[in-house]
Amino acid sequence: MPTLSESAIAELLLPYIPTPPATLHTQLSLYLDLLLKWNARTNLTAIRDPEEIVRRHFGESLFAAQHLGTPDTLLDLGSGAGFPGLPIAMLHPEIHVTLAESQNKKATFLREAVRTLSLQNVEVWAARAETLPPLRQFHTVTLRAVDNMAAAIAAAAPRAAHQLLLLAGTPPLLPPDFTPEPPITIPNTQHSILLRATRT
Repeated sequence: MPTLSESAIAELLLPYIPTPPATLHTQLSLYLDLLLKWNARTNLTAIRDPEEIVRRHFGESLFAAQHLGTPDTLLDLGSGAGFPGLPIAMLHPEIHVTLAESQNKKATFLREAVRTLSLQNVEVWAARAETLPPLRQFHTVTLRAVDNMAAAIAAAAPRAAHQLLLLAGTPPLLPPDFTPEPPITIPNTQHSILLRATRT
């Protein structure tokens, strides 16, 4: 029995994504149940309430997914339990998504999630993003809820061929070769923003 019905998930996500594809809620239901099961024995996220996970993790990730433009490749740096990378991959199967996560338990979870959700467009890089092949770049690099945003941006910038997409509390300091667009307030939050910055 799923933790939340697909219709309940759909209702919770309305402020973030008004017209999602029909298959999305089925995938998110599987993802939620897997996340809660793993989170009971290994700390993937501090948020335990299923509805709050749907709003904060799924909703905010899907909100970001609608402001990507048209990337063909995306690196989710410090992916953790897969946010925003996995919901982006579900919504945009045409994007090849790389989840970079150096913590072994989280990387193992990500591999299991990719397998369970049959996501053909996702690879897991179970190491720091800095250890990716030196010349490997991505159209877009996403960052969300990283411990040290300044260090993460420094690691992300060389990998971003076109843009950075940041989910943050306040607008961070960006490298001089990236031009930010006006920040967008994330629904149901007072201080969280989505910031898109384009390489100039």
